[in-house]
Amino acid sequence: MTSSSPTDASLRWAPWWVLAFVALWPLPGPAEVVLSLGALVALAWLALSRFRGGMALLSHEAWALTSVLFFAYWLPEVFSSVDAVDAGRALRESLVDLRYLPFLWLVAMAVSSARGRRLTFGGLAVIAGLWLADALVQAGTGWSLGGPATADRLSGVFGADNLKLGLVLASLAPFPLAAAAQRLGAIGWGLVAAALVVVVLLAGARAAWLTLALVLAFSGWRHLGLKRSLVVLGLGGLLLFTLSVTMSDKLQERVERTEAALEGGTEGVDHALSGRLPIWRTAWNMALAHPVNGVGVRGFRKAYADYAAPDDPWLADAEHGAGYHAHQIVLEVLSETGGLGLLLWLGGVALAWRAWRFATPEARDQARAPALALFVTVFPLNTHLAFYSTFWGGLTLLLAALYAGSLLAAPARAAE
Repeated sequence: MTSSSPTDASLRWAPWWVLAFVALWPLPGPAEVVLSLGALVALAWLALSRFRGGMALLSHEAWALTSVLFFAYWLPEVFSSVDAVDAGRALRESLVDLRYLPFLWLVAMAVSSARGRRLTFGGLAVIAGLWLADALVQAGTGWSLGGPATADRLSGVFGADNLKLGLVLASLAPFPLAAAAQRLGAIGWGLVAAALVVVVLLAGARAAWLTLALVLAFSGWRHLGLKRSLVVLGLGGLLLFTLSVTMSDKLQERVERTEAALEGGTEGVDHALSGRLPIWRTAWNMALAHPVNGVGVRGFRKAYADYAAPDDPWLADAEHGAGYHAHQIVLEVLSETGGLGLLLWLGGVALAWRAWRFATPEARDQARAPALALFVTVFPLNTHLAFYSTFWGGLTLLLAALYAGSLLAAPARAAE
């Protein structure tokens, strides 16, 4: 590249904007402000570059895939709002989520060059590493930047009233693991992996345990080889057993709850799933009653009582009330956006996979960390936070844009 156009200038600060958004995740309000401002700034910069005649921000393929992945997420919202049980909220969510499109373009621009990827992926590794270190301090002292440990699990910088630490670290784990392996080899990878295992286990969310196990399996296979990665997973299981016996009654309780699934029977499975089977049955009932476009995005809670069984325990639970969301990505999409929404999601998955399949080995290497992070986050054989919530939806779309922008970077920008 020989130009010093406004396009180049925008790409130089774009990684810092992305990192600011991620760093502020423990503070939802400021993070939302950075997201919205980033969308506006991206639109302004795009308008400026068009007036200057420059469209070298992204390759055509990156523009297309980033936009397609957004619409695979957003169009189901729009269609679900037509006859939603809470049409006002569904339509409002659809309109508000339009801001994601220009922000995702900004994210893809941030990683469209080698410099941008170094800054962005390295910055994500640093952020995750700081949160990891803070959580280790909390495990040892009870104190964290997020406040004292008043919950029954590690909360870290997110605080005791926002127990997302384990889930977020598990989804971001490919970045610090890749950075450690690049700088310190197998030893660095192993140290970071051990720290992640300790923190994610003590953070308590069992969905994060499976997510991290997938990350360690794929990342370990790449950086350590198959045999050593199997050894690492075995050591992780041993560490889980040791911690559950010696350090945390709550962790031991979660391990025993998970083991209940092996006993067989509906009651054992439901106990292992923390009582989610009734929620999943209700979500399925919603999907059957509204097969085309669901009950509407974020309408799950309002529709719950109409489709739950009379003896559903979540109806009688005065503290929690009805299920807030389906806790599983396929059932969430089916119940809230129907078969049409699921087809759109699957179309996005198919195009993302097609892009990977036909990418060059060099392109795959530069997109490997966000690809793994995105895969484990949407892995369907797990439980999940609500993908149409502001936080988890924003995290998922960010990973999608990082994947598209880095995989399909224009050759000239990729080499820079």
